[in-house]
Amino acid sequence: MANPPQPSLGYSVTAIPSNPDSSTPQPEKNYVPPPTMLPGASRFPPPKLHQDQIPSPSFQNPRLLSPANGVKTGSPVPHLSTPPGPPVFTSPVRPAAVPFRTSPATPQPVAFSSGSTLPTSSPPHFSNGSIELQHQVPLATNDSTPFEESSCALFSARKVLKQKKLANVPSLGFGALFSPGGEISPGPQIIQRDPHRCHNCGAYANLYCKILLGSGQWQCVICQKLNGSEGEYVAPSKEDLRNLPELSSPIIDYIQIGNKRPGFIPVSDSRMSAPTVLVIDECLDETHLQHLQSSLHAFVDSLPPTARIGIILYGRTVSVYDFSEELMASADVLPGDKSPTRESLKALIYGTGVYLSPMHASKEVAHKIFSSLRPFGLNIAESSRDRCLGTAVEVALAIIQGPSAEMSRGIIKRAGGNSRIIACAGGPNTYGPGSVPHSFSHPNYPHMEKTALKWMENLGREAHRHNTVVDILCAGTCPVRIPVLQPLAKASGGVLVLHDDFGEAFGVNLQRAASRASRFHGLLEIRCSDDILITQVVGPGEEAHVDTHETFKNNNALCIQMLSVEETQSFALSMETKEDIKSDCVFFQFAVRYANVYQADISRVVTVRLPTVDSVSAYLESVQDEVAAILMAKRTLLRAKNHSDVMDMRGTIDERIKDIALKFGSLVPKSKLHQFPKELSALSELLFHLRRGPLLGSIVGHEDERSVLRNLFLNASSDLSLRMVAPRCLMHREGGTFEELPAYDLAMQSDTAVVLDHGTDVFIWLGAELAADEGRSAAALAACRTLAEEITELRFPAPRILAFKEGSSQARYFVSRLIPAHKDPPYEQEARFPQLRSLTIEQRMKLKTSFIHFDDPSFCEWMRSLKVVPP
Repeated sequence: MANPPQPSLGYSVTAIPSNPDSSTPQPEKNYVPPPTMLPGASRFPPPKLHQDQIPSPSFQNPRLLSPANGVKTGSPVPHLSTPPGPPVFTSPVRPAAVPFRTSPATPQPVAFSSGSTLPTSSPPHFSNGSIELQHQVPLATNDSTPFEESSCALFSARKVLKQKKLANVPSLGFGALFSPGGEISPGPQIIQRDPHRCHNCGAYANLYCKILLGSGQWQCVICQKLNGSEGEYVAPSKEDLRNLPELSSPIIDYIQIGNKRPGFIPVSDSRMSAPTVLVIDECLDETHLQHLQSSLHAFVDSLPPTARIGIILYGRTVSVYDFSEELMASADVLPGDKSPTRESLKALIYGTGVYLSPMHASKEVAHKIFSSLRPFGLNIAESSRDRCLGTAVEVALAIIQGPSAEMSRGIIKRAGGNSRIIACAGGPNTYGPGSVPHSFSHPNYPHMEKTALKWMENLGREAHRHNTVVDILCAGTCPVRIPVLQPLAKASGGVLVLHDDFGEAFGVNLQRAASRASRFHGLLEIRCSDDILITQVVGPGEEAHVDTHETFKNNNALCIQMLSVEETQSFALSMETKEDIKSDCVFFQFAVRYANVYQADISRVVTVRLPTVDSVSAYLESVQDEVAAILMAKRTLLRAKNHSDVMDMRGTIDERIKDIALKFGSLVPKSKLHQFPKELSALSELLFHLRRGPLLGSIVGHEDERSVLRNLFLNASSDLSLRMVAPRCLMHREGGTFEELPAYDLAMQSDTAVVLDHGTDVFIWLGAELAADEGRSAAALAACRTLAEEITELRFPAPRILAFKEGSSQARYFVSRLIPAHKDPPYEQEARFPQLRSLTIEQRMKLKTSFIHFDDPSFCEWMRSLKVVPP
């Protein structure tokens, strides 16, 4: 999850000098507000931009660093590091290179149609008078390298319907998932120079552009205007142009190392890393504190020597620990009942104390500080203890800024990347600014909560302005008042995660939070062909202000200011067609710009071409079930803000299924029932999982937990989003191999072990017969645990990994996430779960009698209750 270093530190750079003699002007780079445009004049009327619960323009996140199964790209057989030997997947497990599909075994190219032809009625006039339009050469043809599914942009269909009426059926819809910070495999082409951009709309030159070989002019695929290339695209043949990365690859990273900010010296990671400040709750009982101390000691041991950390404790006061005191734990104390004064912060920052220190100099001091922590000593209920989290975060921000905040002249050395504040909270913020009363029965609670929400959001925005992300890791049994803490994390670009305790999962997340990619000043621009309209965006950002747009004549790009740029995020884009499409293909271009830890400015440009079709069946065949399901789920969860909304959203899933069957299915002979389209069979099952799973179902009991899951899902990467919608079921086989099976309760066979990956939780289920054999049981459990750790190695937040035996009380958490297919007739079971055919009659009877009857419908029963015949 490391960031790409600057070219001098290992980049393979394609340096292409610009031609200074060209007379073609480049677009201006200064940030001048473009002319005001009426909504009707823009290709993108303001879409709904959702960054949930932050009162800015309403918008809402896939990390494609790892595929859906979590196995590293390169081999479908993961190498596992611990005994009893590496688990080996057997067919039909998803290949590592493809994020979602279980088959085929290799990534399938998108079938692109040829580029659209140029208008011939009014050819442009060129100064040399000899170049004519027919000499314009399209670089990308049907047999050129297509846009791969393993890239950072995934579409709900590989083709686009030409008919507006059918393309815009809301129950199915069309859209894309885009991961701005996702890693690309193989890595993108790198160019260290300014990109060529369309003077009219701002789009980037790409492999689908048509080139006039004689003059080097290129035609923009978005607005069809001709642009100069400063002579770089002059070539004797099309093949010569393929040596230029942007004309041969759909994904390009432009890197600019030069820093144009006077008085600013970028400092590399080896000299000054961005600091991490731990803000720790000191109001914990002894058991929780012991677990927290273990996690903190392991956290410090995991940090690299150059990492800088600060340690702050909060209760009624804020204690800022001093690393210059080596013999004992020493702290400066500030009151917690109000925001720190300018004088107190100045005295702290300009004093003799060292509050941020690299690990190579202060690891032992940090261990002493953690060992010195003591449990809460008063006999007061957890929820009634005074905690001044808001004040503590303010102090942490001031320490991170340091004396540089006071400097008006001279050179300021800034750390590379985002600084990070990680709050370890065991209860609500009940003291000082941003706090709420201890009791919900307080007569002024609603008003005080509203005031606290606003204050916390403003504090988060202040952190974001200073390139600081606030992550809040909560644990324990005391409710932490999620609605009050969530705005602080969200507005800063961080996350809020709930844990059962301060143990293993908390410790892993503490380490992963600190090591996440630190990229900042992110701006995402999305451009589409004239026929396409972006109607809604769901993800971790806000609509960009006008002055962040570059100046082009007709820049109709949708611009999004990103709160942070990380691999664990994605944006879900909903799209419609404005009218019937007449061209053979449509184009999409995503451009994300950000600064990395080395202060290099990166511009990643991703260009996609999708063919258009008249045939509905051809369109349905091209639908990517998993991507479509994630887009539907994010649109649905966006509206599910409370329990009442959740109940309503379950109903919308039912209506969606019925409408898809009505619009795209076929009428069953001699019946009024509609058959659900067979091309979308996986989609219907994914929506059933969504309806009954933790996001919309009744598995999660507490609204705080549901709220955290919802906010995590709305911003999550594609692989985590898919796993949160539908679990992945892997059955352990003899020899340490694993077979992927449908997530049905028919997998609960007493002589086997099963791993169920549900995104934020991974369950290991041991059958009763297997558990009775101590040797086999231990080997199977070790293999399952190793697999669980392997497939979630890069996931953030790290999931809980829970193991239990058949018949135990905990097993209900596992059973409730599987489709109860045992209620279906045998022929249905075999059709949907072919592994049953390998069982003997005795095994089938034993499996049948092991199930306990309950009222939840099976998938087939649910479909039939909607008057729809299952596919």
